Amino acid sequence: MDRPLRHHPPPTTDPLRRAAESATAFLASVAERPVGLPVDLVALRRALGGPLPAHGEDAADVVTHLADAADPGIVTTAGPRYFGFVIGGSHPAALAADWLASAWDQNACLYVMSPAAAVVEEVAAAWLVELFGLPAGTSVGFTTGATMASFTALAAARHAVLRAVGWDVEENGLSGAPPVTVVIGDEAHVTILAALQMLGLGRGRVRRVAADAQGRLIPDALVAVLASVSGPTIVCAQAGNVNTGAFDPMPPIAAVVRAHGGWLHVDGAFGMWAAAAPSLRRHVDGLELADSWTTDAHKYLNVPYDSGLVFVRDTRAHRTAMTLGASYYVETGGGERDPYNWVPESSRRARGFAIYAVLRALGRDGVAELVERCTRLARRIAEILAAAPGACLLNEVVLNQVLVAFTPPAGVDPDAHTRAVIARVQADGTCWVGGTTWQGRAAMRISVSNWSTTDADVESSAAAILRCAAAAATLGH
Repeated sequence: MDRPLRHHPPPTTDPLRRAAESATAFLASVAERPVGLPVDLVALRRALGGPLPAHGEDAADVVTHLADAADPGIVTTAGPRYFGFVIGGSHPAALAADWLASAWDQNACLYVMSPAAAVVEEVAAAWLVELFGLPAGTSVGFTTGATMASFTALAAARHAVLRAVGWDVEENGLSGAPPVTVVIGDEAHVTILAALQMLGLGRGRVRRVAADAQGRLIPDALVAVLASVSGPTIVCAQAGNVNTGAFDPMPPIAAVVRAHGGWLHVDGAFGMWAAAAPSLRRHVDGLELADSWTTDAHKYLNVPYDSGLVFVRDTRAHRTAMTLGASYYVETGGGERDPYNWVPESSRRARGFAIYAVLRALGRDGVAELVERCTRLARRIAEILAAAPGACLLNEVVLNQVLVAFTPPAGVDPDAHTRAVIARVQADGTCWVGGTTWQGRAAMRISVSNWSTTDADVESSAAAILRCAAAAATLGH
């Protein structure tokens, strides 16, 4: 009997080669490439759009077309002068590992689906717990980002505080459950509210605590709020305010929460990395006293996106809040890690490979040097701008965040002037900065967190900002 013919898929080498060539050419240009320029939206849609082809196109040609057509709409976030939001550019080791993860096409759900992905998460998790100085035995989940990391941590918190009063929230839901009080600082990040919204704990039910001029939660104000609260309680503190970079004082906050019998969660999306740097560790004294923590590896650790991290002291609460337990899931019976037990997703990419690679490439000393260097560069750009006429520094630069406002000509609205300076900087292309509103005042927000940023990048960026500020003042925006 004749053997059936096997179908051989088309070769993949050509599209991969073209992708590598395009990616390599792009990365070679990021140091000199304009960071962000105005985009012709109509032209971009025309280049990328059109009707869905009736017949498939050659994969290599598709890659070439995508690289060429998308180029005008690519912001150089990977480059050394992108200071918008808190975004790191992918470290070479992390980027290469991420390419491998895509090529391997591993599903990091269960150990049996990818033993390598499971063990890499296990190893990287242990390294991170040690790096941050968290309690031994802390469980770790690798999530899509800081929002889902906070969702996971607060799901564990919800489980634990309701378990303490005899309620199984995973089984019975929130209908009829004892009310859970969530306390946050006035400057809590919006992703905390998003997580509470998804968990059924409500955005509008939070109790807010006053913050100081730098956005730090005030412990005495927390005492007053908790004195009026009874029953299951979750308190959310912050390591690294998204605007100023300021840190909530953890020891007194932890003491108050512990005395109340509540759960303390720390949102450390980028500020938690101060724990890895000896010269900055003081900012997170008492970090280990919390019950859960979240951070984002795409910020200071400079790995590709899809790289949030959640840490939970109470391993049982963490696992119970996340585990699905479908009948067809083949969980291991030994000590192997099944990654899906620690995150909201089941099927997902093996995001642990990139984190493992950059941790191994940098080592403890390299991570510390990266965080300390970004802090030094943030202070340098703040010094240059603060020394210039018409620029006003609005924050204490304790980490990587710089807030600046600009004094307008007579008769010009101050906020409109600062926003005009920001728009000019963004259009100039030398660097890219963001805008924010800080305590009712428009401000330029500069975030330094890219592994490749140099002193020269900071000097040229500061000069461009001052040039744009002068033009806005002279030309009336």
